[in-house]
Amino acid sequence: MTGLAEQPLGRFLEEVAEASPAPGGGSSAAIACALAAALVEMAARLAGGSEEGAERARGLRRHALELAERELTSYRPVLAALRLPRDDPSREQRLESTLTQASAPPLAIAEAAAETAVLAAQVARASSPSVRGDALTGAVLAEAAGAAAAALVEINLSQRAGDAALDRARAARRRAGEARARALALASGGDASSPV
Repeated sequence: MTGLAEQPLGRFLEEVAEASPAPGGGSSAAIACALAAALVEMAARLAGGSEEGAERARGLRRHALELAERELTSYRPVLAALRLPRDDPSREQRLESTLTQASAPPLAIAEAAAETAVLAAQVARASSPSVRGDALTGAVLAEAAGAAAAALVEINLSQRAGDAALDRARAARRRAGEARARALALASGGDASSPV
């Protein structure tokens, strides 16, 4: 089977559109994060003098693609647990355990997306106006990816108020949103001087 990174974009979109559980929201969020990181990487290279930023973005891009692959199978154990008879004494514990495990990849995606959005805001601030739009687009895409992934964690862990994974996912979503707001303030001439 060809990995997601080697597939043509059109084929991936066809697979997402099929009536099957994967690839779904998690892998799509990870691909959006990878695309955001690629834009930030390109903007950092074009901005000049930002090789460190470009390398960080490249690492995030690769990490997001790995997470997209992990997401392809992360929900299968949950589906298997849901298929158990309702009177099976192990059903609830298996369901809880598999939902915890299935939440790990989207949590990692949300955190990678937050880091990508923060980096995008930094690169946008250092970029000329002709390159800034690419970094801004990266920030917006990263925020969307992070919000989507955090929502998946919330859905999986909806019965566990105060769970550390929920708190981390929500914190990542906030970080991504704040970074996106700082980045977009540059486009509108606002004050984006707050620390990123």
